[in-house]
Amino acid sequence: MSEPFKSGFVAIVGRPNVGKSTLLNHIIGQKIAIMSDKAQTTRNKVQGVYTTDESQIIFIDTPGIHKPKHKLGDFMVKIALNTFQEVDLIYFVIDASTGFGRGDEFIIEKLKNVQTPVFLLINKIDLIAPEDLFKLIEQYRELMDFEEIIPISALQGNNVPNLLEQTNANLEIGPMYYPKDQITDHPERFIISELIREQVLQLTREEVPHSVAVVIEGIEKNPKTEKLTINATIIVERSTQKGIIIGKQGQMLKQIGMRARKEIESLLGSKVFLEIWVKVQKNWRDKEHYLQDYGFDREEY
Repeated sequence: MSEPFKSGFVAIVGRPNVGKSTLLNHIIGQKIAIMSDKAQTTRNKVQGVYTTDESQIIFIDTPGIHKPKHKLGDFMVKIALNTFQEVDLIYFVIDASTGFGRGDEFIIEKLKNVQTPVFLLINKIDLIAPEDLFKLIEQYRELMDFEEIIPISALQGNNVPNLLEQTNANLEIGPMYYPKDQITDHPERFIISELIREQVLQLTREEVPHSVAVVIEGIEKNPKTEKLTINATIIVERSTQKGIIIGKQGQMLKQIGMRARKEIESLLGSKVFLEIWVKVQKNWRDKEHYLQDYGFDREEY
């Protein structure tokens, strides 16, 4: 007789840039959350669905918890904190290479107020010595009574199978919420816009901060060739940022487009013609109607 099917929701929380999106992408086996070595990459809750014959885990990758400096930052932190009440299990991810920080202390104080079981995931263990890892485990063990403490490397996949095994052990009997072959609940437009934004973050580095949004204006398929035409607009706050993104003789925008197109074609499995425009919208991160226009709907939270 087979074991009953299990399911549940798991939130991935932690300071910015500790590897939450990297972990989610590794588990799902496909890029659904953008990755960058800059802080505050993730803005919306990203649901990844991991299904086996025994269980289904719905992962929610939250924005890094940080001290907000504008309405967008406030929105991002609110998403992360509200998530604590909505799930069956919480992954609290820390960066082993940077050690304990004030941001971790802030998150732990919030976690102490919830009844949800918490796994402490010590990520990037490939970057520290074993003796330092043991010290870190003891340090965090004294701060809070975690359900499990699991060292991992999200990038290399070290100990991730054990993490999933322990997660399954903590799930209750439940239904299959999503079809077996579905890996996210976000529409294609959202993921496409994120793949373009990822290239902006990677290619412009420190020259353009996180004042960038991407809006997909339209997607059309040629019925004869099956080729997709995607029109997108990159939103920035200042004209100097627009100049950086376009680059000398349009070379930077061309690079962003080429790299994003490859990612989108890999995602969709079809040829893509990608046309990108750049638009200046001053201080959009502090204006409610722009946040809603660009996909940050505060009423959902």
